[in-house]
Amino acid sequence: MKLHIKAVATIGIIILCLVFAASAVASEVAQGKCIEYNTETKVIKLQEYDTNFAQNKYGNPTSIESDFDVSTAKIGHIPEPGDILRISYKIEGAGKIALKIMNVSKQDLMKK
Repeated sequence: MKLHIKAVATIGIIILCLVFAASAVASEVAQGKCIEYNTETKVIKLQEYDTNFAQNKYGNPTSIESDFDVSTAKIGHIPEPGDILRISYKIEGAGKIALKIMNVSKQDLMKK
C-alpha cells in the first residue's frame, strides 16, 4: 500500500512539474511588416501576416495591426518601417509584451 501511494505521489509531482515548465516557456509569435518603431515609447506597430507561405515566403498581409511593448525585449537588427519582423511575445492584461524581435528581412540579406 505504501509503495502505491509513493508511486501516485511521484507521478503527480512529475505531472505538476511538466505543467509549470510548459507554462513558463509558452509565448505567442507574430510575423509581419513593421509599420513604425517608436524608440521613445519603445513600441513597435506591426501589420500582421498570415501563415500562407506558399504564395509569399513571409505570408500575406492581413488587416490586423498590433502594438508591441519592446522596452524589455531582446532585439536583433534594429527594425525600420517596411522590415519583416518575427516577434515572440506574452500577453499581460490588454497589452502585448515583446520578448524577442527577429528582423527576418535583414537576416535574409546577411545570408547572401
